[in-house]
Parts: sequence; structure tokens; C-alpha cells
Amino acid sequence: LLSRCLLKMVKGNIVAPEEILSFCCNGLQGSTSPPCAQEPGEREEVPGAMASPSPTRNPTEVQMSQLVLPCHTNHRGELSAGQLLKWIDTAACLSAERHAGCPCVTASMDDIYFEHTISVGHVVNIKAKVNRAFNSSMEVGIQVSYEDLCSGKHCSICKAYATFVAQGPSGSKVKLKPLTPRTEEEKTEHSVAAERRRMRLVHKDTLKDLLSRSPRQTELETRDGSAAVPAEKTRVESVELVLPPHANHQGNTFGGQIMAWMENVATIAASRLCHAHPTLRAIEMFHFRGPSQVGDRLVLKAIVNNAFKNSMEVGVCAEAYGQEMSVSRRHINSAFMTFVVLDEEGQPRTLPMVAPEPGDGERRYREASARKKIRLDRKYVVSCKQTEVPLSVPWDQSNKVYLSYNNVSALKMLVAKANWALAREKEKVRMYTLEEDKFLSFRIEMSVHIAASRAFSLLSDLRRRHEWDRHYASAELVQQVDNDDMIYHVVSQTLSHENKPQDFVILASRRKPCSKGDPYVVAFRSVTLPTHPASAGFTRGETLCSGFCIWPESEEMSKVAYYNQATPGYLNYVTTNVAGLSSDFCATFEACEKFLLKNKEDLIVRLQDL
Repeated sequence: LLSRCLLKMVKGNIVAPEEILSFCCNGLQGSTSPPCAQEPGEREEVPGAMASPSPTRNPTEVQMSQLVLPCHTNHRGELSAGQLLKWIDTAACLSAERHAGCPCVTASMDDIYFEHTISVGHVVNIKAKVNRAFNSSMEVGIQVSYEDLCSGKHCSICKAYATFVAQGPSGSKVKLKPLTPRTEEEKTEHSVAAERRRMRLVHKDTLKDLLSRSPRQTELETRDGSAAVPAEKTRVESVELVLPPHANHQGNTFGGQIMAWMENVATIAASRLCHAHPTLRAIEMFHFRGPSQVGDRLVLKAIVNNAFKNSMEVGVCAEAYGQEMSVSRRHINSAFMTFVVLDEEGQPRTLPMVAPEPGDGERRYREASARKKIRLDRKYVVSCKQTEVPLSVPWDQSNKVYLSYNNVSALKMLVAKANWALAREKEKVRMYTLEEDKFLSFRIEMSVHIAASRAFSLLSDLRRRHEWDRHYASAELVQQVDNDDMIYHVVSQTLSHENKPQDFVILASRRKPCSKGDPYVVAFRSVTLPTHPASAGFTRGETLCSGFCIWPESEEMSKVAYYNQATPGYLNYVTTNVAGLSSDFCATFEACEKFLLKNKEDLIVRLQDL
């Protein structure tokens, strides 16, 4: 009866006094009234039923909205970063468990850059969904924004990627079912997730490689006439007891709760250096090394590793032990957080220098400088939109992993686009175009009677491209970065408007399929090398995004597709010569097919001779 009264009031109808009196009397007496007649047009609701989600919505998507209350904020009335991390981890975990159908634990979190602070009274909106499932782990993408209820303003806060592992009974790993992307955005994230996973696996090696090349001298200086602050003065140690509210239904401590405690001690350490209230700007990519359970004591240690002009890095470590202190502590997690101190105008203040203690302190000092270099490279190359990245990015050892990632992911994003239009079809060759913003992209594809792995091997070697592409005069292998990445100096037959041949310095990145249904990928993009500057005899050209994708159709049949995103300087030629360009592309691709078939037959003959 109460439900019916409320329903009438929501609809703007008048509730009769006798209905209210009947409810009060029946409620006080504990009796039940007979069911009321259903009004016309009303549908009886099943208890506990909820509106079904939109059929186009990702089944793993989780949306969370939290009103920022005073208990969630710091002394400035801004949302605590630790509280936000707890909400992010909770939403991501719920999304992962929707796909896995079993409990999941946080394995790692990629870099998080906080773009704005959130004030009390704002609403935090979090959307999380699984981008891709691998064998027993999955990547969850998280988008965080805030909403000002008074003005209606919406603003992005951060975007994060977390890796979760599905756990079965007794903590055993669970093999996950594959995830099928449906929308263009989901296909893009699904494809690029494999590249992000590859980047995570080599993150430690990148740091070690950079440290081996950096000088081992620790440089100390002063700023604003003040002496360097001993790092030991910023050291913080705190202990937390893991209680049931801090853990999931399996008794494992929430990853977000551990991150919140770590952020708390890191903030204290940063405050001891600057004698002010710092603001968290970024969290470095980190991994959970082991679980923590209810009843554990978590020891949290923090210290300022290095202070740069306007920012500082704080290292935090979390260790766990049980009731017995004699048992060795378990290393749960280490993280590196970047803080700034803002002035009254919201601009970063100049910070004092840090004097590291000998030994481990000097090591942490050098590693912090290396991480800053890697962090800036990663943010510059990986986080920027494609239109914001220069055509030719300088290549060096510190950013080689991220340039390779950007090279392959840019091509995969182009492949996942949905608005390709068929421009020409000639026998087996089909040519498509895609117009968006200031770019015009081409896709040429055909089926070839050759194994995908063999086509991949032939097309990824630019030194043989002149055998089928008349635009290529030569290609020299300048540097073999690793088994998957090579840098070539390419000389083109095409003359520029200066009547000089063009040359290119190209990074070629190869990728084999990560799982069934993935293509073989060969991606190309321009880079700059100090050893190969532009010379007077050539006009230096640049390629933004191009490459091959090869899909196996059978053991001896493949679909080969070539993609090329034309740069703005190329568009004038394209728009005045569309017919000639289409014919040229098709002729070149037909020559490519003959090249593949010829070398396939040569391989068969050599195998027969053996």
C-alpha cells in the first residue's frame, strides 16, 4: 500500500486521506491489507527487478557515481586521492568479475595522471569495462570524470588501465573466456590492449637499460639560496591492521585500500620536504607482488627519492606480516608518486633540493631521475592524441619501447575505424578511403595464396620492398633495435617539388598474433636519428602511419591489407590526382602479389632440394 501511495505521488496524483490512514493502521497492527486493484496502464513489478541494460552496452561495463562528502576530503575541501583510488579499484574489480564470473584481484595499474582536483559537493563518475581478456588476466579500462551539480559542468579527471587476475578455489588461476568487441571504440581498445600488455612486461628492463647508460655521479645543488634537505628527514613509517571492511569476500585486502594507505604516507613524506600541503599529480605504473589478508599488519614506508624544480618523487613500500614478528615480512607492493605544491594561483612552486643518503639513497635518487625521463617520454608519446605527436619523433634508448607501442597502436586504431568507403575494385584488389579531420587514409586489400606467416616475413623486410614497389629505390638497415623493431634509411624514386629524391628514416615494428583472430602486423612511422640527419642531396620525407595487416584465411591463404594515412602536405596531390593515385595503388599491390607468390614458390623449391 505504501508503494502504491508513493507511486501516485510520483505521478502527481492525489492520495486519499483514507489510504494514508489505512497504511498507518495496518502498519502499526502488523497486519496486511488486501491487494489493491491495478490501475490501467500500470505494470506489476517483480520484486528486485531492474531495468535491463541497453542491448548495445558492453556487458562488462560498470558505472559508479559517488557524491564527494566532507569525510572524503582533505583540509582544502578537495577529494583525497586515496579515496579516489579506492573507488577506481572497486569499479574496475566489479567489471572484471562480471566477465570472469569469479573473484578477481588487482595485479597492476598503469600510470595515472590526475588532471584536476575535485571539490566537496561534486559527483565523481567512474566508468569501467574490460578491454581484453588474455589467458588468466584481463585489462580493464577506467574513465573518471566529475560533475558539478550546480553548474552542470563535466570535466575529465583521469584515464587508467588496470590488470586483474581471476582466481578460483584456493587461489588457483582461472582460464578466461575471450571477449568479443562490438563497437569501433571497443575494437580499438581490444587491439591496442595487447600492445599495452607488451609494454608492461618490458617496463623494468627499460629502466635498467636507461640506468646502465646514465652517469653514476649524484649531483647536488641549491635553489633559491637554500641548502639541500636530507632525504632521511622525509622518511615516514606507519602500520595498518587489515580488518574485514578492508577486504573482499575471499579475505584478500582490496588493492584500492592498499593504494589509499600508500598515498597517505607518501603525502606525509612530501609535506616534510616542502613544509606545505602537496597535491598528487601522477602515480607510476606498479605491480602487486603478492596478496594480503584480513589480520595482516601492513607496514607502509615512504621517503622522498628526488626533488626536481617543480615536482618531487616519493617512493612507497608496503610489507605485510602476521601476528608473529619473527616471521619475515612479505613485500606486497612498491609505488612511485609524483607531487607538486601549488601556490595561490594554482601554479607549481619551486621545491628545495634533496640530499640523498649514501648507498641506497643515491641509488633511489638516480632511479628517480631515470623514471622521470621515462615518464615524460611515455606521456609524450603514448598519452598524446595522434594529431598532437610530431611526425618524426627523436628515437633513443629511453623511449624505444613507447615509440614502438605508438607505432603499432596507431596502425591498429586505423584498422579498427568503421567508416571506410569502397573507392575502387579491380579484380581481386579493393581500395577503400577514410576521411576524418585533416587526414585522408587509404586501405588496399586482396587475398593471396600464401601462408600468413610467410607473407609477414617477406613484407616486414624493407630491404626487399624495391622488388615490388617502384617508388622505393633502396632501403638500408640502420639499426636492429630488437627482434621486433628495426630502423631503416629509405631512398625513394619519387622526386620532390625541389626536383630531388626523397629519403625517410623509418621505424618498422612487427607483431605476431597475440591470440586467435589477431592479424600479423607490420607498422611504419618516421623517426629522427642523430646519425642520419637530413642531407642536401635529398628532401627529407615523413610518414605518419602506414603498414600491413595480414589475416590467415586458411593454411595457404591470407588476406593482405596495406594502410596509409596521408599527411596534410600530401593532400593537395591526392585531391588533384585521385584517379591516377587509385590506379597506381592497385598496380603496386598487384606487383606485391606477384612478389609474394614468386618467393613462396622459391621457398618450396629450396625445401624440395633439401
